Amino acid sequence: MSTTERPRILVVGGGYVGLYAARRILKKMRYGEATVTVVDPRSYMTYQPFLPEAAAGSISPRHVVVPLRRVLPKAEVLTGRVSTIDQDRKVAVIQPLVGETYELPFDYLVVALGAVSRTFPIPGLAENGIGMKGIEEAIGLRNHVLEQLDKADSTTDEEIRRKALTFVFVGGGFAGAETIGEVEDMARDAAKYYPNVKREDMRFVLVDAADKILPEVGPKLGKWGLEHLQKRGIEVYLETSMNSCVDGHVVLKNGLEVDSNTIVWTAGVKPNPALARFGLPLGPRGHVDTAPSLQVQGSDYIWAAGDNAQVPDLAAGEGAWCPPNAQHALRQAKVLGDNVISGMRGFPQKEYKHANKGAVAGLGLHKGVAMIVFGKMKIKLKGRLAWYMHRGYHGMAMPTFNRKIRVLADWTLGMFLKREVVSLGAIENPREEFYEAASPVSAATAAKPAAPAEKAKAS
Repeated sequence: MSTTERPRILVVGGGYVGLYAARRILKKMRYGEATVTVVDPRSYMTYQPFLPEAAAGSISPRHVVVPLRRVLPKAEVLTGRVSTIDQDRKVAVIQPLVGETYELPFDYLVVALGAVSRTFPIPGLAENGIGMKGIEEAIGLRNHVLEQLDKADSTTDEEIRRKALTFVFVGGGFAGAETIGEVEDMARDAAKYYPNVKREDMRFVLVDAADKILPEVGPKLGKWGLEHLQKRGIEVYLETSMNSCVDGHVVLKNGLEVDSNTIVWTAGVKPNPALARFGLPLGPRGHVDTAPSLQVQGSDYIWAAGDNAQVPDLAAGEGAWCPPNAQHALRQAKVLGDNVISGMRGFPQKEYKHANKGAVAGLGLHKGVAMIVFGKMKIKLKGRLAWYMHRGYHGMAMPTFNRKIRVLADWTLGMFLKREVVSLGAIENPREEFYEAASPVSAATAAKPAAPAEKAKAS
């Protein structure tokens, strides 16, 4: 870590906003004008819209993440967390992955912590739930689902088999609908290779507290998406919620009870709770309160954007806030980067204004919904054409040319080769087999005196 006399721009978070804002700042900055430092617990950025496809095996997990040090070679990248911020002294306390905490002074601050899964105190959720916010969870879900098929194919116990082949998804927004669509698609393909497992043996359940799914694409397309999932044999329960899931026994508010080894939680997100320790003005739902210039209210040296910020949506009108999606995050990051440079040079700030361009969602291979906005005209698409729009939009939005090409290569190979259905469940505990082979001598064996013959050998 360099210690220079140059002003430091500290970017807290290396997600979509953090990565793009840092790139924009580095691009616009004059040589030696400032030091850009990015702090994140992970050394990579995850493109979250591709997590469902990674879980289904349509995209290699490595191609969904972007290594920060490779993309930001002119920045300092620190792997750790910012635990607190002292605004009076302009100092951040850094908690690295290992070692003692230390203080890091800064002159300008970018808050891009993003969001975390929004959960509720439901009995059994912490022990049994699987989230979908990171690439690790997507890989884990894929391995877990295929492992359930392995179990069901290999057992004669009907109860174990039924529990293994029941999959419960909570949340009917983009993440929930896309994930259950992709995973059902994968399981349907995989079942062809299991002599004792058929798609009819599986039970997919989607639960949402709202009265519709996919609200982002509008009521008509949401209804089509609902009917499409139901035609594929997916049970959808709206206006209901999960009361408990202790030991995999799922109890829904509507009285339905099912036993399942797979409970996927995608019921929305909330701002990163670490924001509460930064001393920043927060909105009613915990977001950082920002001006249209993305400056934190009451500050001229702190900016925030993305999922952890409450940004006024000037295009939508008074009292509206920008929704937490990749479309806004990308554009906010660019305006934020420009404003940091302007603030550093004493120039006026630019306000963020972006009219919604629509929304796209994939529901499995060759299936999707899309709403494209051209001025006052809304074009609604469904089926294969919408799926092409989904892939086209997110393929273009994927950061770096390197990752765009790799994702495109995955899709191209998928057109000619069958989907991989191998489970690498052992990846969760890679040392288990070696530990069994090289397990330490037990205390009882170690304390036992050596036999006479062994003593003779030793002497």
